Amino acid sequence: MAGIKMTYLLCLDDHRNFTEEVRKRFSDGSRYRIEAFHASQDLISGFRREKEKNVCKVAIICVPDSTEQLGMIDDLTIEIRKADPSAGMVLLIPPEKMDEARKAIRFNIDAYVPRNSNAVLRIHNAVKKLISEQNIMIFRKRRNLSLYVLLGFTILVVLLVLITRLKLPQYY
Repeated sequence: MAGIKMTYLLCLDDHRNFTEEVRKRFSDGSRYRIEAFHASQDLISGFRREKEKNVCKVAIICVPDSTEQLGMIDDLTIEIRKADPSAGMVLLIPPEKMDEARKAIRFNIDAYVPRNSNAVLRIHNAVKKLISEQNIMIFRKRRNLSLYVLLGFTILVVLLVLITRLKLPQYY
């Protein structure tokens, strides 16, 4: 089964303490590559830099406690979607700001995770879900291509049978 081989986790974390917890959870270096960024422009350039096919890219964005920066996070998610439309986004939000963040940032977000003791587990589940969805899209494209080839072959065989029936009726 040839699906997603590598998953890039690109974390926007101001203090870098949360990124270390994510690195501990996703410790398999052959399947996960984790990069930490402090500035939003670095994160966007990290998405543009990785141009491989059949990889899953997930942005994990730690939302600051101040509500003034929610507009900036919304602009950041739009820029990430422009850089890579297939990328997944997970927002790590303080629990008391969850409703405000959902109202301010409505589009382009795959998972909202409250920042608490089991946030890393929830992020792990969200990343697994995004990997599965991308694998389903890859296999759906392959299935459709196979069906088109089968349909073309079937039409070709039917046409050949009709032509031989009309040209050589003594054999039928």
